[in-house]
Amino acid sequence: MIKNMIFLTLILNTFLFANINIIVSILPQLSFVKAIAGDKAHISVMVQAGDSPHTYEPKASQMVDISKADIYFAIGVEFENAWLKRFANQNKKMKIIDISKGIQKEQMSTFQGKPETQGKKDPHIWLSPENIKIIAKNIYNALVKQDNKNTTYYKKNYTKFIAHITSVDAKIKKILKNTPKNSKFMVFHPSWGYFAKQYNLIQLPVEIEGKSIKPKSLIKIIKIARKEKIKAIFTQPEFSPKIANQIANELHIKVLKASPLDLNWESNLINFAKAIAK
Repeated sequence: MIKNMIFLTLILNTFLFANINIIVSILPQLSFVKAIAGDKAHISVMVQAGDSPHTYEPKASQMVDISKADIYFAIGVEFENAWLKRFANQNKKMKIIDISKGIQKEQMSTFQGKPETQGKKDPHIWLSPENIKIIAKNIYNALVKQDNKNTTYYKKNYTKFIAHITSVDAKIKKILKNTPKNSKFMVFHPSWGYFAKQYNLIQLPVEIEGKSIKPKSLIKIIKIARKEKIKAIFTQPEFSPKIANQIANELHIKVLKASPLDLNWESNLINFAKAIAK
């Protein structure tokens, strides 16, 4: 009798604590999913540090991970357009969940700060605390549907994570409290549009949709940056710094690095706000 009870307990514990195999596209998603799934999930990331989700192609070992996955959390980055159907064919039992659901996608902005009317929608939704709350809700709903035996566990983690996001948002607002509304900041790649919108800022991007910068456009950009009294240009390690350095040298301003793909999303947003405030 005692042996049977011990056996049943072991079986129950194994069931309750069994890991869900999850794949995410980018590193910030790892933070979001880990915050809610905790030790109930094994999480693999497709695009590693230093790689670009615009041009990424999965490795053979990652396709093996796909074949074992229970859930793929898509977020709308560019490489997913070419690969999600292939992933679905690789593992027909894997659920593909779009965690950007419920977020209004914005157009990429031009260097003048205006929307690019014919351009693609901006995929960098995770750079806004407001959006992260929606992402978190989508992750939570998917985990509960996949593993309802651990609903209480996920609910506790989700509630804690939402409170943390609110705290980060409050810190950013405090950092930017003396920054005038509609202040402009210059970026090489237009990654920070959702951050700018949430905090009443305007990003001035140099590059749009990976297109090369023509000399005539570069002269115009430098002229506008000088007029707007831009003090620095933000670059990211996933792109060549050549053009950014050229602009910085011409204007005698700083080049600051900030990757939208940073795993530590909260410190990344806070440090970006501090750089703008200065």
